[in-house]
Amino acid sequence: MEEQILKFLKEAYSIGCYKVDTVTNEIYRCLAKEGTLFVRITNYKTYHEQLEEVSWTNFLCHQGVGASEAVHSSNHQYIEKIMLDEEKLAVVYKAAAGIHLPRAEWNKSVLKKVGKQIGKMHRVTQSYLESTAHLKDWYENKEYDFLTHIPKEETAIREMADRLLTEIKGLPKNNSNYGLIHGDLWLENILVDGSEITMIDFQDCEKHFNIFDLAVPIYSAMEFSFSGGGNIKDYRQSITEVLLDGYREEHDLSTEMVDTLPLFLKLKQLFEYNLMHMYWNHEQLSEEQVRILNLYRMRIEYDHFL
Repeated sequence: MEEQILKFLKEAYSIGCYKVDTVTNEIYRCLAKEGTLFVRITNYKTYHEQLEEVSWTNFLCHQGVGASEAVHSSNHQYIEKIMLDEEKLAVVYKAAAGIHLPRAEWNKSVLKKVGKQIGKMHRVTQSYLESTAHLKDWYENKEYDFLTHIPKEETAIREMADRLLTEIKGLPKNNSNYGLIHGDLWLENILVDGSEITMIDFQDCEKHFNIFDLAVPIYSAMEFSFSGGGNIKDYRQSITEVLLDGYREEHDLSTEMVDTLPLFLKLKQLFEYNLMHMYWNHEQLSEEQVRILNLYRMRIEYDHFL
């Protein structure tokens, strides 16, 4: 696999790569004389979806937003085909500066900068004029098709999911509160380099309410960075305030939209629960998977967020 990628980079990109390491089953780190690069190889989305994603993220980079920048091939294309076990689509990115912060370092100062960077992303996207015809509205993605995947016997959760989807779809939309968003801003998808924040892995970008890009890091911080020693509700309130403060330094955020934040936290929780039903083998669940499923089901049925 690594040798095939080395050959591909030399032929398609004229990159002098001398080592390839596997990061995930889709991401490969490439050491080259030009510097460190990352290659994403996937058919997770179509050619046109990936092209629109990369066009948008490169626009963000050129507008000074912290995002991972793609490089074009020798044919001046941002998406190239590569044959591995099957034909797939490849995108090559420059390595972003920064690190994944350890749990203890996700403090209010850093989270405020994250909020500011998200706000800047949403603000500059208002002026983005290229085609986004192939990038879907959030509710068109199968991961939000809760009633298809959540078991029919879980009637309380299905009724809650149906009400929530209806309520969010019915919220007023405008150019300031709805548009292209990252869609998957777990803390693991944020790199920190001093005062600089870079968002990576835009593969799940979609058209959605902007506030969902704030709900996801709040959700992630509650699971990842809370280390005890205090009231978890107070912690959620404090990180929410600093994220919103940072965001408002760059982009408008109405009180009405802030009031909807609990809806989007519930949406994220149901989204994660739905993924478990979509992708886990329920005939061969591990003890840990059973524990997680039961924990999520209890939280959702009792209307508890974390």
